[in-house]
Amino acid sequence: MLRVIETFSGIGSQVQALKNIGVDYSVEAIVEWEIGAMYAYDIIHNGPQYLLDYRHHTRDSLVTQISGYNLSNDGKQPLTDRALNSMSMRQLKAIMGAIERNNNLVDISSVHSEDLPDCDVLTYSFPCQDLSVSGHWHHNVGGINRNANNRSTLLWQVERILKEYSLEGRELPKFLLMENVSNILSEKHIHNFNEWCSFLEELGYINQVYTLDARNFGVPQSRIRTYMISSLATEEEDYANVGKYFFENNLENIALSQESIQPLSNYLRLDYSISKYRDEAIESTPVFTESRKKIYENNQILAIGQLPIDSTFARTITTKQDRHPNSGIIRYDKEILTDTNAYYRNLTPRECFLLMGFKEESFDLLMEHNYMIAADRKILAPSKLIKLAGNSIVVQVLEAIFKQVNELNEFILVDSKKKKSDEALHVTTTC
Repeated sequence: MLRVIETFSGIGSQVQALKNIGVDYSVEAIVEWEIGAMYAYDIIHNGPQYLLDYRHHTRDSLVTQISGYNLSNDGKQPLTDRALNSMSMRQLKAIMGAIERNNNLVDISSVHSEDLPDCDVLTYSFPCQDLSVSGHWHHNVGGINRNANNRSTLLWQVERILKEYSLEGRELPKFLLMENVSNILSEKHIHNFNEWCSFLEELGYINQVYTLDARNFGVPQSRIRTYMISSLATEEEDYANVGKYFFENNLENIALSQESIQPLSNYLRLDYSISKYRDEAIESTPVFTESRKKIYENNQILAIGQLPIDSTFARTITTKQDRHPNSGIIRYDKEILTDTNAYYRNLTPRECFLLMGFKEESFDLLMEHNYMIAADRKILAPSKLIKLAGNSIVVQVLEAIFKQVNELNEFILVDSKKKKSDEALHVTTTC
């Protein structure tokens, strides 16, 4: 069994990948401070919440308990006392349920080694905003420089935690898994990334860096991200075997072919006779303005009317679709869904989730439990759902990565240890 801790867990693309490939696993803990993400994670992976467990709470007792966590509404700034006190009872209970049911330790900066259960795999998809190319336009220039004091430097909190493992004499996780934007390898950031890699090597990890495109794994989305598997090698033979495995099974060698990419028709929901698809399409149709004319004229067309263009693919799913550039648009043809825009719509949250590798039944479950928390507001607004998808990781890529982790765990490293044990037994018997 792979015991997993997901830090910066988001909506749980890692655990979804493990489910999909049928690996025996358990999630021992997660670390996620953004309220929408932790709620979506809980519903997608655990099903409906049983809020009757919190019937003994008063509003004041819930606020008091939740105020002990460093939560965020937007993933950028801590939740204010005013925002917390304005929440409905249902929302407060939902937050508590999501924290407790997933052993969510919430704030990476306050997590210590002693707080973490034993695990085999620790994942850390730390924030990319200060590393991405687009971050430059928002003056996010610090990258992962440890003194930049920005969101991306939360990477060094993982360093602190691993140092605590060593100082306390705890067994380190056998595997670490990183995901981030490929700009982490750029000239601007590579020296800091190399510093991180050197630190892991000093602990005994072998690092395998991959830069992978989701299209190579069958998904019609041009999404290139950098991943790093760090495998703990305590013996010289382990080091050689792991290195040989990665050399012979390099995921970057998977060739991109149009035939291997799933058609867009598997991901777009264009049958507007189905009410939920029609409602979501209307919701994703912005008022046509002069600024949106640029979106209409300059972005990839993914479908015309109800006919998907299966020979093309979406651009990267980002945290916003009503923008230029975006992931692609659906051009209206004969059937116009709203008189405020007869030209196009953006991708719906459902389509974004599907293009990130999540199953439609998971999205339906999330929508079924997307409760109203005010007269005009649900727990997860459409814009929030888009953001959650854009911040996630393509599940199919993670499936390939976790297959490698599992093979290393079950066969390569285990065989190495068995061989040493057999050799030791042979020496003892001979003597």
